[in-house]
Amino acid sequence: MAGGPPFELRATHEGLDALVRAIRQEEDGKELRKDLAKNMREALKPGADQAKSSIMGMVSLHSAQPALRSSIAKKIRPEVKLGGRWTGARVKAFKTKNIRGFPNAPKRTNSARGWRHPVYGNREVWVHQRGKLEWFDKAFRGREGIYKQAVHEAMEDMARRIASRAGNGS
Repeated sequence: MAGGPPFELRATHEGLDALVRAIRQEEDGKELRKDLAKNMREALKPGADQAKSSIMGMVSLHSAQPALRSSIAKKIRPEVKLGGRWTGARVKAFKTKNIRGFPNAPKRTNSARGWRHPVYGNREVWVHQRGKLEWFDKAFRGREGIYKQAVHEAMEDMARRIASRAGNGS
């Protein structure tokens, strides 16, 4: 899972494509897709909560507004796509638009390289700053299997639901 945000579960791709095709053939396929996506997001929610907790643990020396840590935490959420450019489930730290002119805050605070920015009130003086090293990556390290299994279980539940309909003739 190197490389930082987002944490992705790509191993489910082939099985998920087949499941989505089966859902499309069902009469209420749109509702089934919504249920599957919801259940997959729920499976990843503990990981997102762990990542949020991790960024909130980053040291803050200033009380600048809007608060960077809470702004980043608000942008961390599970994402599920069922078709399109990619199919899968992931926890993603989205860009923080309009937060102190720092849209890449999740990426930069996770990076060992840190970031450079001008000192407030003095545009000629720049400083180098580091965040909490790998706060996003560490939230998932060692737990990848747990989240992958939870997503697989959500997929299997939906497959059983569809299979039971076929057996009942519904």
